[in-house]
Amino acid sequence: MILTGVLLAVLGLGLVGWFAARGRARLLHTGRGSLQSMPVYHGWHMLLWILVPALIAWGAWMAIMPGLVDGAVMADPAAAQLPADSMSRASILAEAKALADNPGQAAFNPLSQSLSEPVRAAHQRFGLIGAVLVLIVAFAGGGWAFTKVRANFPARSRVERAVMVVLLLASLMAILTTFGIVGSLVFEAGLFFKDVSPIAFLTGTHWAPGNARGANLQDSFGAVPLFWGTIYIGAIIAMIVAIPLGLMSAIYLTQYATSNVRKWLKPMLEILAGIPTVVYGYFAALTVAPIFRDFAAAIGMANPSTESALAAGVVMGVMIIPFVSSMADDALAAVPRAMSDGSLALGATKSETIKKVLLPAALPGIVAGVMLAISRAIGETMIVVMAAGAAANLSLNPFASMTTVTYQIVQMLTGDQEFNSPKTLSAFALGLVLFIVTLVLNIIALRVVKRFREAYE
Repeated sequence: MILTGVLLAVLGLGLVGWFAARGRARLLHTGRGSLQSMPVYHGWHMLLWILVPALIAWGAWMAIMPGLVDGAVMADPAAAQLPADSMSRASILAEAKALADNPGQAAFNPLSQSLSEPVRAAHQRFGLIGAVLVLIVAFAGGGWAFTKVRANFPARSRVERAVMVVLLLASLMAILTTFGIVGSLVFEAGLFFKDVSPIAFLTGTHWAPGNARGANLQDSFGAVPLFWGTIYIGAIIAMIVAIPLGLMSAIYLTQYATSNVRKWLKPMLEILAGIPTVVYGYFAALTVAPIFRDFAAAIGMANPSTESALAAGVVMGVMIIPFVSSMADDALAAVPRAMSDGSLALGATKSETIKKVLLPAALPGIVAGVMLAISRAIGETMIVVMAAGAAANLSLNPFASMTTVTYQIVQMLTGDQEFNSPKTLSAFALGLVLFIVTLVLNIIALRVVKRFREAYE
């Protein structure tokens, strides 16, 4: 596009302005203390005054340009044939815009083909107008900044203030994103709770949103089986696997392994955290799940399913071993050496020192690692989708098929769905509950970590 090309031109102009302002400031430098700011700060000051106003003008023009293009197209004689229905008109205009960008593309509607040329002409015309405006703004900003290249001008303070504003905006971005996520979840969940009582949602035991109809709508949105499946798979089965293996791995690496062994084993263990979850899902569905199905059949279970909570939980536990191991490793390494030396000096064995001294002292850090691992496990999706199944069962049988909150969110929001139906809106209610639970677990973990650091820093 023309406006994209003009951005490159503005960037080049900024670089030219940077060298020009720095060169002029160097000419003003007649001796020590003759300049309030170094020449490089004058260059950055001019670069900012070229780029920032030009980018603001570019963003503003990009925001108003689609409306101008639509107005120009609607004023074309060919637009008189557009249907009165707003949806049909919007569809034809969208196809005309696609044809304007890709002239060789086949047209579904003949009218969109005739409108593609006016759309292309309007884009070019308003693109040129926008390019001229952006360049004028860039030249104006650069010219004003060039007049400020004086010996007494505080360019350094102005540039540092601009950098501080950029850093502040970057730090606010994460906070604003969090507020946006929370706001969207609360708004959509509020629409859901207009039709379904929160009490029925949080305490009901029957989950069948596909059958939700009429006056008994609330009876089909009991989310207790989903919460139980999430806890059973992510916080019970997965933790039974991850906590012992992760803790024992950390004890071995910190207390028994030599430096050469640790140098190789620790990176290999942490590779588990970098494997994509879809790979774990394939491993659970194709390898682990059939093994547990055959085992269930061998112990006498009738018609065991390949999809089971045990298969998903075990693989999920393997996935989060590095979370537990790394936090426990750091916690054990942070315990003062004097405590273990004192225990050994009093005659305790190494294993007794680990059990009676090191583990109690490192317990806050270990607990924090477990909390973070649980919050990671209950938010896992791919392993559950591929290995646990879709049945909302409230059961203690680990070989039974179960579903979780994340699986149901994926199911509700994929495919051709109506976003104003209770079935689809229930995904936002589930997401809000999952967000709150994960947030609480993270807060607990951070509090425990804070206590741990205060104890041994």
